[in-house]
Amino acid sequence: MSCIIAFDYGVKSIGVAVGQQITCTASPLAAIKADNGVPNWDTLEALFKEWQPSQVIVGFPTNMDGTDQPITARARKFSRRLHAKFKIPTQGHDERLTTVAAKEKLFELGGYKKLTKGKIDSVSAVLILESWFEQSYSE
Repeated sequence: MSCIIAFDYGVKSIGVAVGQQITCTASPLAAIKADNGVPNWDTLEALFKEWQPSQVIVGFPTNMDGTDQPITARARKFSRRLHAKFKIPTQGHDERLTTVAAKEKLFELGGYKKLTKGKIDSVSAVLILESWFEQSYSE
């Protein structure tokens, strides 16, 4: 079975999800705190050792017209650094509207109490990975 980890990159928090290619499903993990976009690399290393992913997906924020947002370059850099450090294939994926969808999903599950930053970011990572599965297996 092939495990994939997805990230919703942010400057204060990086959402994390793990999924299985065989079932095309994903689950949220605890978000990782970031200091101006820089994560604790030891935390990431522990995450990679635990899950041993075969691939990494990083959400690339884009505008509705497909153009890059100011943070897109930073997400691309994060993706390149993950690949360089962990030597695992890393791919970007359009993450348009995932934060909005994550907030809606969490609100449905538990109202405003569920709308914490870390949960929103990790559910966004789930939606990024599920979208990647859908796109990858529908082509």
